[in-house]
Amino acid sequence: MAKPTSPAGKAKLQTVTAASNVATPEQMLQFYKDMLLIRRFEEKAGQLYGMGLIGGFCHLYIGQEAVVTGVQSVLEPKDSVITAYRDHGHMLACGMDPKGVMAELTGRSGGYSKGKGGSMHMFSREKNFYGGHGIVGATAPLGIGLAFAHKYRGDGGITTAYYGDGAANQGQIYESYNMASLWKLPIIFIIENNKYGMGTSQKRHAAGDFLKRAEGFGIPGEKTDGMDVLAVRSAALKVAEHVRSGKGPMVLEVSTYRYRGHSMSDPGKYRSKEEVEDMREHHDPIEHIRKAILDGGKMTEDAFKPIDKEIKTIVNDAAEFAQASPEPDPSELWTDVLL
Repeated sequence: MAKPTSPAGKAKLQTVTAASNVATPEQMLQFYKDMLLIRRFEEKAGQLYGMGLIGGFCHLYIGQEAVVTGVQSVLEPKDSVITAYRDHGHMLACGMDPKGVMAELTGRSGGYSKGKGGSMHMFSREKNFYGGHGIVGATAPLGIGLAFAHKYRGDGGITTAYYGDGAANQGQIYESYNMASLWKLPIIFIIENNKYGMGTSQKRHAAGDFLKRAEGFGIPGEKTDGMDVLAVRSAALKVAEHVRSGKGPMVLEVSTYRYRGHSMSDPGKYRSKEEVEDMREHHDPIEHIRKAILDGGKMTEDAFKPIDKEIKTIVNDAAEFAQASPEPDPSELWTDVLL
């Protein structure tokens, strides 16, 4: 565990790799299922967007599935989750119904926000999922509010607040660090570093090290490989233990990669085809856990076929449910609006 080493709160920064005993064979299989569901769901969402059934923006999580899957595996039902606009995977990892998620994306009344919120305004109090936010960097100040609520109530819960490498440059991030450190709030700030803030490489938009920025606020941090779900889980276990024990916030930087553009309208010409293909071929998180399961000798290739079929059916059913669901009644225009 990285701990402050001076009165200024400087932390020893280290990269966490997967421990050999970080997950059971049953958990590894569940990680495979969870990530495959996110991947297939996002692929279907991309298809529906192309058909004109999803309006506005659509940010896909393809390639980053191991991040939320690994983190969510160490959380408890009482914990809170808040994230940015690349959020469909987070919803599914929290246990939200794929039908309700897809219906909301298509603007139908069967969605989690009655078809009025879309991707960036989707919530589930039941699952303690608080969005889905389009304002860059907003998850940090909103996240510390959720963390303060946990501390005030004394319920033992913690908050995970996700944001990207681009958002990590926003000023409100550091205001949130300051308050979270002062009040020792139970929050994990998770930087999903997918190497590009919209179309700008991290090397061109971010000076220095993200974790070292948190040092000045007395907040320790960890780094891990976001293309390896077991490495993410290993790091998340350490960080969650620190935060849940009352020692205050931590930052977890997860190195990951998105295969698609920033959004569906982004052609992604700022990176080479070879770069994307290399990540897909040599670092894919789903293939990584699949190989680990096979190497463990607990399953054969044929055993994956019914799982893959089951996931495909779940996603297709979600798409059919969404398209069969009616659009919101015009009378809903003024409901759920605070004046």
